[in-house]
Amino acid sequence: MNDGSPERAPRVLLADDHGMIREGLRLMLETHGVEVIGEAADGAAAIRNAAALRPDVVLMDLRMPGVDGVAATQRIVADGLADVLVLTSFDEDELVFSAIRAGAAGFLLKTTEAAALADAVRRVAAGEGVLDPRVTRTAFAALAEAGGADSQPAPEGLEYLTAREREVLDALGEGLSNAAIANRLHISIATVKTHVSSVLVKLGAESRTHAAALARRGL
Repeated sequence: MNDGSPERAPRVLLADDHGMIREGLRLMLETHGVEVIGEAADGAAAIRNAAALRPDVVLMDLRMPGVDGVAATQRIVADGLADVLVLTSFDEDELVFSAIRAGAAGFLLKTTEAAALADAVRRVAAGEGVLDPRVTRTAFAALAEAGGADSQPAPEGLEYLTAREREVLDALGEGLSNAAIANRLHISIATVKTHVSSVLVKLGAESRTHAAALARRGL
């Protein structure tokens, strides 16, 4: 509940092997009120710095030397060090699916504008997922072309979802926020959160994005 005090700025760790990209991300985020508390040039450094600094969100590149972004995401999420928001491009479909399984809380394209990036960071820091539909559209299309979508069995637990939970799951697949889901289904945000938690448990999903990916196999 908001007690009238100013909202604390999310604390972010930047993980990318290109210094100029980190500098640009820092400028974009800090201009929009997000606090950047550290940087990492590879996955191993991202893990160490996340453990030392305990950011709210790690903004993660997937292709880095040594320990890549997928492995770093898995370790950071498994150890409960931070939530991970992945920045990706259209040619990283296989890595996107690996990062989903690793528990990343959100995915955005690297071309995302500053205001949208800062908003996504705030949403992930608040416990929501962020899923750019353009990312999943291309990733799922690539999976289908490779035969993966048809060869995968429907996820266990999908049949146990209630009708309302299935509606919530469909909305997660569209990348909607809790507030947007609440508005669409005419329910409270607290009720949305309850449904999301139930969906994750029933599907055995690591995150909202993982649940959305699993659901595609059952459509």
